[in-house]
Amino acid sequence: VQTCALPISPRLVKSVKKSILPKKQSIRGAESTGGKMQKPEVTIIIPNYKTADLTRLCLRSLRRHTNLERIRVIAVDNDSKDASTEYLRGVEWIKLIERPPVPGETGPQMHARALDLAFAEVDTPYVMVIHTDTIVINDLWLDFLVNRLIASPKIAGVGSWKLETVPKWKAFGKAVETGIRRLFGRKSKAETQYLRSHCALYRTDAVREVGQPFCDNDTAGKSLHLALVAAGYDMRFIDSAELMKFIRHLNHATMILNPSRNDRKTSKPAARRRIERELESLHYREILADETLDRLTP
Repeated sequence: VQTCALPISPRLVKSVKKSILPKKQSIRGAESTGGKMQKPEVTIIIPNYKTADLTRLCLRSLRRHTNLERIRVIAVDNDSKDASTEYLRGVEWIKLIERPPVPGETGPQMHARALDLAFAEVDTPYVMVIHTDTIVINDLWLDFLVNRLIASPKIAGVGSWKLETVPKWKAFGKAVETGIRRLFGRKSKAETQYLRSHCALYRTDAVREVGQPFCDNDTAGKSLHLALVAAGYDMRFIDSAELMKFIRHLNHATMILNPSRNDRKTSKPAARRRIERELESLHYREILADETLDRLTP
């Protein structure tokens, strides 16, 4: 796994030690532009499909921890026709694209085509793709990612493969399984790693240069990642433990916010408790209750 050896500033270290829920920022955030409007540097694309509370948590957390003058947010609703669509229509600081349904379209195709639709409107130097269960938790998240990207002109993308920490016992078990396979002459399944669409920041020009869309016959972003590597660019994976100081990926959190006991991965009490603890650590109830975060001005 590659990481960029960019030194972390004392300011960053100090901020990470603070609470993940600082006081609400103004539009200009921590960095004032002296009364002058600055041009957005990053477009953030967020596909949505029937995740009302999670979408609200995602956007309000983003608003709380981000200087809005630095970003442009494009949300693409995939014909949800539910409370999430109504919510997105009321958020003042995003651009909403309501994408019509396509007969026979699969979930992954829906997601990838939403990314392509929004990417056609990107006019900023950098573009980021996230999921509605990607939650920003630190004011310095954008600086952290952009600095990683601009560390070298050869870097076209930064982000994560799986934004999660693996327990030591699980990692040990996996290592034992791999060792046994090799002992008996069995090859472990090769898994191609790529920047996943739950957290990936790209150079816009590089993506346009290779001309590879998010939607093809593979998972969104995989072919794009490989195309950028083939074009001679570096794609950098950030260590999960480091990235999680700034951003969290709440896998299956929608099953807590919108309970469904039939979900295979959250039906077990232990799994549900883990997700509930993660949500509580983010003060999600407070964020969901703060409607001012949907406005352009506080």
